[in-house]
Amino acid sequence: MKLVGFFNRDGGTFRTTDMQAYERRAEAVFGEAGHDFEALVFSGSEIVPAMQRAARRDDIDGIVAGGGDGTISAAASIAWKNGVALGVVPAGTMNLFARSLRVPLDIWTALEVLAFGEVDNVDIASANGRPFIHQFSAGLHARMVRYRNAYTYRSRLGKMRASTRAAFGVVLNPPEFEVDFEAGDVRERRRVSAVSVSNNPFGENALLYADSLTGGELGFYTAKPLKPLGVARLAIDLLRGKVRENADVMIMHPAEVHLHFPKLHSKANCVMDGELLPLERDVSLKLHPGELKVLVQEGLAAQVDEAERREPAS
Repeated sequence: MKLVGFFNRDGGTFRTTDMQAYERRAEAVFGEAGHDFEALVFSGSEIVPAMQRAARRDDIDGIVAGGGDGTISAAASIAWKNGVALGVVPAGTMNLFARSLRVPLDIWTALEVLAFGEVDNVDIASANGRPFIHQFSAGLHARMVRYRNAYTYRSRLGKMRASTRAAFGVVLNPPEFEVDFEAGDVRERRRVSAVSVSNNPFGENALLYADSLTGGELGFYTAKPLKPLGVARLAIDLLRGKVRENADVMIMHPAEVHLHFPKLHSKANCVMDGELLPLERDVSLKLHPGELKVLVQEGLAAQVDEAERREPAS
């Protein structure tokens, strides 16, 4: 394959990495695997336009993106829209999409896995036409991100500390709002503290990422209006990977979800793949099964298919 690698030197692990050495290693590894590969390093502000330009080229089979979840989300959107493959080098704080794809979290090992891997097709979702690979959310999560963004931090550890402070702030001041939703055959108005829609249902893990990205369904979650104690209980269940056991959470698995916020505040926010955005009054969320091409470990697609075939029987 003809591939171009884009590495965000401002992203997490790359901040403390010799990027010249990493460029050389990436080109050597992909070259050994038989690919035509060029590695490029950009700042966070430069990398998305560079990926957009490359993906429009006729001679490119795919892009390899290295950075945090924001960089990877942007790269997935570009790859999907241009019909090229995406390789993910996890260099951020959470690396949620990489975890779902089972890419090693070590940035050096990831190069080997991607270079000698294979192309698989996975699901991607969209909200009002804007693609996302992980999650759309409003309410508790959006308020926490807004609180976190008000703090100053310069490192991965600093971001984690800011997130912890923000989480305590949300526990003490949880939101409450109305939402009309249509999911499958269900139409309902609810008063909630949180709404979340994920690209495939979350697995039983504390970080809330999908175990599989080929299930062909969204994860749709709402939480009843919560007081501080209820938010604390929900946070504990999230950390235990036991959100399904929380009595205040409703879970559905539709292919589409339509949301309407009848009393939308002018400054209301949502979060898409970690990015804080203005919340629209009406949001249409859809799954696009198998439309994103990704590089994964050789043989992984067959293993996942076999596991999913066994699951209904068990």
